[in-house]
Amino acid sequence: MTYYSGFVAAVPTANRQSYIDHARAAWPLFKARGALRMVEGWGEDVPRGEQTDFYRATQAKDDETPVFSWVEWPDRETCDAAWRSMMDDPDMQQMPEMPFDGKRMFWGGFAPVVDES
Repeated sequence: MTYYSGFVAAVPTANRQSYIDHARAAWPLFKARGALRMVEGWGEDVPRGEQTDFYRATQAKDDETPVFSWVEWPDRETCDAAWRSMMDDPDMQQMPEMPFDGKRMFWGGFAPVVDES
């Protein structure tokens, strides 16, 4: 069953192109390990909530934009094996530094419960 790795982060707005370049450089590493699709979303219509929101969740600063991303895998086993493999991959170690504060990024794995087209 399809499985998703989801990510949310706050990226300095001035680093938009660096973020895109970083994501494009990461895609071959995911694809080589079985990823089917990668989507990177740059926040455009992200309202500020009264209790919580993407800005609070990432501790975004005034000059940062929330991003919402996911990687689609054929199944959880492929995803888990890919993450284990990437942590030891020298190519992953050669990736440029992330153009945002990774300590404020959060992520998780998700199994679909509704998938409508």
